[in-house]
Amino acid sequence: MTDTATPVVGQRPPGRRATGLGLLGPAFVAAIAYVDPGNVAANLTAGARYGYLLLWVLVAANASAVVVQYLSAKLGIVTGRSLPELLGLRMRRAPRLLFWAQAEVVAAATDVAEVIGGALALHLLFGVLLVVGGLITGVVSMVILLLQHHRGARTFEAVVTAMLAVLTIGFCAGLLFAQVSPGALLAGIAPRFADSGSVLLAASMLGATVMPHAVYLHSALARDRHGDTPVGPERRRVLVATRWDVALALVLAGGVNISMLVLAAATLQGVSGTDSIPGAQHAIAENVGPVVGVLFSVGLLASGLASTSVGCMAGAEIMHGLLHVRVPLVVRRLVTLVPAIVLLALRYDPTQLLVISQVVLSFGIAFAIVPLVAYTSRRSVMGDDVNALGTKVLAWLIAAVIVALNVALIVLTVTG
Repeated sequence: MTDTATPVVGQRPPGRRATGLGLLGPAFVAAIAYVDPGNVAANLTAGARYGYLLLWVLVAANASAVVVQYLSAKLGIVTGRSLPELLGLRMRRAPRLLFWAQAEVVAAATDVAEVIGGALALHLLFGVLLVVGGLITGVVSMVILLLQHHRGARTFEAVVTAMLAVLTIGFCAGLLFAQVSPGALLAGIAPRFADSGSVLLAASMLGATVMPHAVYLHSALARDRHGDTPVGPERRRVLVATRWDVALALVLAGGVNISMLVLAAATLQGVSGTDSIPGAQHAIAENVGPVVGVLFSVGLLASGLASTSVGCMAGAEIMHGLLHVRVPLVVRRLVTLVPAIVLLALRYDPTQLLVISQVVLSFGIAFAIVPLVAYTSRRSVMGDDVNALGTKVLAWLIAAVIVALNVALIVLTVTG
């Protein structure tokens, strides 16, 4: 291995390693990125417009995400460094600054979407102005980040996991009352498209699922939880636990995404006014029941609050790894809150802003996934834990498909 790991915040001293369930947690924080407000917009739109047609996209995207997030966590565990740190060590100054710039644009787009999601939820629940809702979302997310700073990663993980549970209930409750067609549900697993619009939407769903900042952050979360785990039985045990952590977290997140699409397909298809989150929430309340509508809004609020906190952490890690500068999370939270508040104050359509943010994310996904697969496939970086041939082939195939679909999203958006 070419890099010597240095001690990191959160690393356990020898002899005090966690066991069993104590090894789980980092993936549940990263999984929040997979159920953020951008996912809500994409999944509801897919179900309302095309029914169950694009269900297979979510299944494939979530399966791909399991591989990508495990590789990210493995990189952090084996090297004791995050993906941004490794990139920062191996890139010359000019390319490193350019790489940081695109990563920060992606992080900013992510944060805009998540703050807007929280603002929309507060508007739907309490009728507050979107700008005020954005400020409240920013303040609450700041409190969550302060918990991480003062109480440690475990408390932060517990809070975020609790929010994941809340949004799971909020987004899935409607399925108890919706009339789902089993035949159509099964048919939706077969890969196919209806028209160019469905291709564009499929690419948007993928862009909303596999997100760059989750790839960057997960390596840091695993690094901080497990440290530079020594070679041997200890590392094998941690890697096995990490596979379970990633699988459980993303099966949960994938189930939430699928539930949103199925709910929209069962209750919103053909219903007018469902091309926005407020319209979809109103239609759900009308067609399924007001309680389900409220639960949906609560789920959206939990999604916005948790995902914007996680997104802010990812941005801080990107800056630290690539620029070797560590900015306090609260300061970063204040700075990154500004673009979302400005956009809300200018009264842009919030749902449209969510869609645009997913397009921006598409520009950044290749920059995260390609180096991740490259590093985890190099013996000089990973030692004996280098990707096996089958994993390497699968990872490069996933990277190629994800990059191709995101390029398609960009092209179709620009030309359409």
